[in-house]
Amino acid sequence: MRRYLLKDPITRSFIDYLYIEKGLSQNSVKSYQSDLLHFMEWSVQALKIPAKLTTSQDINKYIKYLFDQDFKSSSVNRKISSIKAYFIFLKKKKYIDVIPTEDIPIPKQNKNLPNSMSEKDVETLLSCINSKKDIEIRDRAMVELLYATGVRVSELINIKFSNIDMNRNVVRVLGKGSKERLIPFGDQAHDSIIKYLQIRGKSQSKELFLSNRGKILSRVSFWNRVKVYLIRCNLKSNISPHTLRHAFATHLLNRGADLRSVQMLLGHSDLSTTQIYTHIAKQRLSDILKKHHPRG
Repeated sequence: MRRYLLKDPITRSFIDYLYIEKGLSQNSVKSYQSDLLHFMEWSVQALKIPAKLTTSQDINKYIKYLFDQDFKSSSVNRKISSIKAYFIFLKKKKYIDVIPTEDIPIPKQNKNLPNSMSEKDVETLLSCINSKKDIEIRDRAMVELLYATGVRVSELINIKFSNIDMNRNVVRVLGKGSKERLIPFGDQAHDSIIKYLQIRGKSQSKELFLSNRGKILSRVSFWNRVKVYLIRCNLKSNISPHTLRHAFATHLLNRGADLRSVQMLLGHSDLSTTQIYTHIAKQRLSDILKKHHPRG
């Protein structure tokens, strides 16, 4: 059924709209597409009508169905956002007269704190990467840059030679919604990248970090490489490359960085997204107080 729904010209037009007019990344568009197709399938199967004809009552039924199926509130919120975007598009293109999602509330979401790493854990991870093997020299440079800048893994693997200024220690990153930001990085990341460039070899690829075959790395490939070092170092299994992004933000806040600066470095469009890291920082301060204060 999904293949049939994707052939619908209005659905195709919406997906093109997300790419071209909204400037969303491929991963974001895939998420919108998956959410929308799930709603469309439910609409046809449960209501026997196409999704574009659903009412606010129907959409509330769909939300109830999601919770009955034990979807997390974060997943439900994302699906609602995708459906809202779809109906806004339909109204904009005059396929419908009324937007049925206008009065649909967003369910309250439990804010789970993201996994983070201590500074000691980061040092342990880096120390486990062998600086004598070519593939590990590359991995060391990637992990160093990831932790030094807080970039997303998708941003890291897409960094091109033209995006990095080794003289000024600055990298230009293309983030979500094709938004550009400049991020400085430290000397340790700089030295690791220089060492990697010496063994990188020639390639027609414009990307900075390459696979053994001289091609762009995938997110999965990089994650598999990180898992090698986690096992080698006996670190927590719930650590992922994205955890280093969380560590970057948390460690900056722990050391006195202001929230607005961290927001800009992370590329968050909304300050509230960054604020979750203050809870981690406060928790760490609380733990330190309890551990070291005589009356903690």
